[in-house]
Amino acid sequence: MTATPKLSLIVITKNEEAAIARCLGSVSFADEIIVVDSGSTDATVDIARSFGAEVIVTTDWPGFGPQKARALERARGEWVLSLDADEWLDAEAVTPLKAAVAAADAPAAYRMSRRSRFCGSVIRHSGWSPDYVTRLFRRGQARFSDDLVHERVIVDGEVRTASFRIEHDSITSRADAEDKIVRYSTAAAQQMFSRGRRAGAMQALLHGSAAFIKTFVLRAGFLDGAAGWHVADYNCRYAYEKWRRLAELSRHA
Repeated sequence: MTATPKLSLIVITKNEEAAIARCLGSVSFADEIIVVDSGSTDATVDIARSFGAEVIVTTDWPGFGPQKARALERARGEWVLSLDADEWLDAEAVTPLKAAVAAADAPAAYRMSRRSRFCGSVIRHSGWSPDYVTRLFRRGQARFSDDLVHERVIVDGEVRTASFRIEHDSITSRADAEDKIVRYSTAAAQQMFSRGRRAGAMQALLHGSAAFIKTFVLRAGFLDGAAGWHVADYNCRYAYEKWRRLAELSRHA
């Protein structure tokens, strides 16, 4: 009888005590759990270890892509499932995921649909749905991009769409939204600048306005009601801050 391939779950964290138990608990069947933590000051590390995770604490922050690459380097399973701390699998996903990695004709990777929430409301339009992410892959046939933010999995081989999905608590509160706008826009601006992009002050206004219209009108955010409006506003402010920060970097270059 052929043994079922081993599965590694990898997660990167910082101050995720409110979410990490849900994430790790949803994949408790994994053969190993690898958590790379970038200096949490809350109970994240203790909670992760309570799930039997191997926790590696780093003293620097190289960006999302490089940090996930560190986690991948520690994985030993034939298959790797990469989740963010604010993501999880529901109970219905467990059986099809196990079947997917055990399939004799399994591809190099699977992409999964992701259902995201904004302050508790499921977003069904607004450019957040449909949303597909590649998170389950054969170790050795995929790697993470080196992007500081909005990293992606680069696969060497076939990618299929899985029958199960990831749940995602994208934005949990207004404070969470503000924090992510600051952190992500800063990283995105730095990344664009390092790759030769430049901008002026007007571009921030144009990109911010365009993001709102694209989200709420062109991507039917209005069908999500008040939550759709808030997603559009979030996207608008993120785009504005990203380009404003790039303009600042450009001006001082």
